[in-house]
Amino acid sequence: MNHHSSFRSHGAGRGRSRRRIVGTAATALTVLGMAGGGVATAAADTVIDTIQVGNTPLGVAITPDGSSAYVVEFSDESVSVIDTGTNTVVGAPIPVGATPRTVAITPDGTRAYVTEIDDDSVSVIDIGTDAVIDTVTVGDSPRAVAITPSGTRAYVTNNNANTASVIDTGTNTVVGVPIPVGLGPLAVAVNPNGTRAYVTNAVGNSVSVIDTGTDTVIDTVPVGNSPSGLAVTPNGSLAYVTNFGDDSVSVIDTATDTVVGTPIPVGDGPLGVGITPDGNRAYVTNSNANTVSVIDTGTNTVVETIAVGQGPNVVAITPNGTRAYVTNFGDNTVSVIAIDQCIGSLCINLGSLVGGGSLVGGGSTGSGGTGSLAGAGSLAGGGSAGSAGS
Repeated sequence: MNHHSSFRSHGAGRGRSRRRIVGTAATALTVLGMAGGGVATAAADTVIDTIQVGNTPLGVAITPDGSSAYVVEFSDESVSVIDTGTNTVVGAPIPVGATPRTVAITPDGTRAYVTEIDDDSVSVIDIGTDAVIDTVTVGDSPRAVAITPSGTRAYVTNNNANTASVIDTGTNTVVGVPIPVGLGPLAVAVNPNGTRAYVTNAVGNSVSVIDTGTDTVIDTVPVGNSPSGLAVTPNGSLAYVTNFGDDSVSVIDTATDTVVGTPIPVGDGPLGVGITPDGNRAYVTNSNANTVSVIDTGTNTVVETIAVGQGPNVVAITPNGTRAYVTNFGDNTVSVIAIDQCIGSLCINLGSLVGGGSLVGGGSTGSGGTGSLAGAGSLAGGGSAGSAGS
C-alpha cells in the first residue's frame, strides 16, 4: 500500500510547497563461474557505508570525475559535499535558496545547478569554490533539473506551472518561453545525444517528450500511476520510469515513444532511478519500503533487493559504475552501495574497496566500453547515469 507523502511523488516545501591491481588486502573479490562456460551469478550488491548528512537529504549528483557527491538538504536549505574516496562530508554545507530539491552537475564538472521550490529559482554553485555564484528565476515550484551533454542548457520542471524552463548555462538566463508539458511535472532527463528531454508528469500519468532543437513537446507517453523518477539508458534506446502510485517501473522505447512490455513490479513507493554506465542494471529507490530494487535491463526483472536507510529518495551512480549513492530523507543519511562488477564469467564484489572512482587512483570516468582492471579506465566504463530525482 502506498502512503503518498509530499516528500515522495510531489516533493515538499514550506508554505505552498510543504515540504590489475585487484589483489590487495583492501579489495574483496568474489570469483564465480570460473570453471564452466555458463553465465556467472553475481554476489549481492552490498551497502558498505552510511554517511550522516544534513536534514532531509533529497537530491544527489556525482561529479564527472567521480570524486565528489553533492547532496541537497531540503530542511537545512543547503548542499553538502561528500568525498567519495573517504565517504565523509568535507567542508561546511553550502547555503542555497528556500526548500532545495534536486541537483545536476555540468559535464565539465565546474557547476552544480540546484532547484529551489519556494523561491522559484535555481542556484548555481561553482564547484571549484563550493559557493553560489548565480541565481536564476524559473517557473512556479521547480522540482528537477537536467543538463544537456553539451553542457549548454539546463532543463527545469516547474511543478505548479505545468511547464519546463530552459536555462542557457553560459549566461545563466532563461531562454525562450516556458514549455507546456503535462500535469504535475517532476523528473527530467536528457538523452545521451542531447536531442530529447523526457519529463514525468505525476498528475497526468504520462511522460512528455521534448525536442530540444525546437523546445516543443513532440509526444506524450502514457505510463503508470503517478510517475516520479526517470533515467535514460547510456545508448539512449530506453527510458525507465518509476510509477509511485502502483509500485512499478515502465520502460519506454525511445525510438517509438511507446511503453514496451508490462510494468516491472518493484518495492513500495518507487521514486528515483539510476542506470549503470554499462546499461545492464537499473537501481530503483523504494521510499516506503526502505529498499533499492535492482533491475536486470536485459530481462526487465528485479534480481536483487537491497536494504538501505529510511525513506530512500534519489540514487546516483558513479561514472565507473562501482558505487551507488542513495539519499535517505527519513534518517538524514546517504547509503553507499558497492555494485558488483562482471566481465564475462568473472564477478567481483567490491565490498571493501573505498572510493567512487576507478579501481586504481581517485576517480576515473572510464572509457565507455567494458573498461579494464588496470590503467585509467573502470570496470564499468562509460560515464555516470544518475537518477533524475522526483
